Amino acid sequence: MPHSLVLNLLPLSPISPGYLTGRHLHALFLTLVSSVDKELGDRLHDATAQKSFTLSPLQTKKCPFKKHHSLQWEHTEPIPEHTLCWWRISLLDDTLFSKLTHLWLNLNPSRPWHLGPADLMITKILGTPQVDQPWANACDYSQLYQQASETNRLIAFSFATPAAFRQGKFDSVLPTRECVFNSLLSRWNKYSGIEFSPLLLDAVFSSFVNIKTEILTNYHSSFVGIVGEVSYRILGDVEPLAIKQINALADFALYCGLGRKTPMGMGMTRRIVVNRSLT
Repeated sequence: MPHSLVLNLLPLSPISPGYLTGRHLHALFLTLVSSVDKELGDRLHDATAQKSFTLSPLQTKKCPFKKHHSLQWEHTEPIPEHTLCWWRISLLDDTLFSKLTHLWLNLNPSRPWHLGPADLMITKILGTPQVDQPWANACDYSQLYQQASETNRLIAFSFATPAAFRQGKFDSVLPTRECVFNSLLSRWNKYSGIEFSPLLLDAVFSSFVNIKTEILTNYHSSFVGIVGEVSYRILGDVEPLAIKQINALADFALYCGLGRKTPMGMGMTRRIVVNRSLT
C-alpha cells in the first residue's frame, strides 16, 4: 500500500536556507528511520537504485486545492522559529511503512529532531485526505487499480516541484508521453505486485501544456526541471484494459512522483481534474 504522509512541524529555532536543501531533508528522513530500525536506515542510505520513498521540500504555506499551485522548492531566507511547516513523505513499499509504524505511533512530543542546528518538533502526522491538504492519502495498490476508470481518456498532471527525466546519460525537461508514463510504469511494476505489460503509448497525445522551467542551484550542479500543468488524451480505438492501466498509473503519481531526484523533493506530481473539450 502506498502512503502519502504529511508531517506538521514546528521549528524551535530558525532554520537557515543552507539546511533546507533536498540533501539535508533526505538525511533527516534517514535519521527518523534509523531511530526505529538502524539496519533499515543504513540500507536506505546505501541504496543506489530506485528508492522506495519520496520527500517534499519543507513547506511554510498552506496547500489549497488549486490546480496550478506549485510548492516551495528553494528558500532564500531562514524559516523563523515557531513557523508552522509541513513536510510530505511518501512510502511505496508496504514493508517500509510497517517497519516505521512504531515511529508514527510513538512520537514523543517533547523530543525534537534536528535539521542542521535547528530543533524540529513533529506535532501531527496526516495520512488520510484533508480538506486543505491534497498531499495526504493512502490506498491499496489493488484498490488503486480496481477504482481506475476504463473510460476516462483525459489525464492531467500538476507538476508541483521541478521535474526532469533521465534519457541516456543526460536529463530532459520535456514531459513526453514516454518519459511520463514509463516513469510511472517502472515504479508501479516494482512495488505494486500487479505488473503491467509495456504500455501502448501510440494512442496517448499531449493536449494541453502550461509549463515553465526552473533552475535549482542547491545541488552539486544546477538542476533544471519543469513545473506547471500537462494534459494528455487517449485517442482512437483503445481497449478498456489499456485505458484502465493508464488511469491507474496517473492516480499513482501522487505517491511516486515523476522523473529524477524524487527522494530529494523533486518531481512532486499529482493528478488533477480538468474539464476541457476537444477543439
